[in-house]
Parts: sequence; structure tokens; C-alpha cells
Amino acid sequence: MSRIGRLPVAIPNGVTVTVTPDNVVTVKGPKGELTKAMCNEMNIVVEDNQVVVTRPSDNKNHRSLHGLTRSLVNNMVIGVTEGYQKTLELVGVGYRAQLQGKKLVMNLGYSHPVEVEAVEGVNFEVPATTQVVVKGIDKEKVGAVAADIRKWRKPEPYKGKGIKYAGEVIRRKEGKTGKK
Repeated sequence: MSRIGRLPVAIPNGVTVTVTPDNVVTVKGPKGELTKAMCNEMNIVVEDNQVVVTRPSDNKNHRSLHGLTRSLVNNMVIGVTEGYQKTLELVGVGYRAQLQGKKLVMNLGYSHPVEVEAVEGVNFEVPATTQVVVKGIDKEKVGAVAADIRKWRKPEPYKGKGIKYAGEVIRRKEGKTGKK
């Protein structure tokens, strides 16, 4: 049995979870509402303040979907109660970010400023000129937007310049050494 899949998902106060017969899960909470269509083969049941995901057989496909389905439902519940956020750090001379309305504008050493539009359900915060916080209730969207921002300047291994996640460790290389 899947270690993750067999765990029930606790539903906190103020959160409602509804499952349609064709496995469309809707989670409503204080921060918003999320809807996701799950695989029709999984059995998703809401009983006494928890969501239980079971699989119909020990088929390999069912085993792989069991833990995934439970994790997706759990992420939805956490998203509508607490929300998700990713913090990005801009490392480099002259690298900075600022908000213009809902748009994020960054100077990353290119000849032009880089503008990133906010996706629906995702907000940007700039606590410092070299920090960007991506917030939202959908874990998948928050991660995708943060990855798109990071793609503009991936951290390089010699000086560590670029956009990196907070807490990310960049493996450094030594670089060229002079002749003796």
C-alpha cells in the first residue's frame, strides 16, 4: 500500500471539499476556491472531516496514481487555508526588481528591462530590490511562475550571478588559474 496514498487528508475548519461522481474535486476555503479533475479510476470519498483516497486494484497504474491523487487533494486544502509562496533572490551588480501595478519589472543586465505579467491567481511582492516573492493558492501555478522568472537568468557557477531560489545552494567552480 502506498505510504502517502493511505493517509487521510484532514479538512480544517472553514474548508469545504466536494467530490462529483466523475472525480472533480472542489475545495473552498478562506483564501479562495480550487477545482481539479482527478483520474476517474481513483475512489475519492469525503467522510467525517477527512478525505480518503483508495485505489480499485494493485495494478501498477493504480498504485502510481494513488499517492499522486492524495497529494494533489492535500495541496489544494493547504493552498486554500495557508497559500503557497516562493522567494527568489537576484544576485549580481545592478540586478534589481520593482513592481509596476501587477507587473514585475526586473533589470538583469540586458539592454532592456524584463517585464513579467502576473498570472491569474498569482501575486508578486518585492520586499527588497533584490528579492521577489511569488504568492498564490495554487502550488502548481506558483512554482511555474517562479521557474519562469528564474529562467531569465539562471545562476552561473563561477560568481553565482543570476536569479536563485531562497535557500538554494549553487555549486561553485574554481575558474581559470594563471600560468606559473
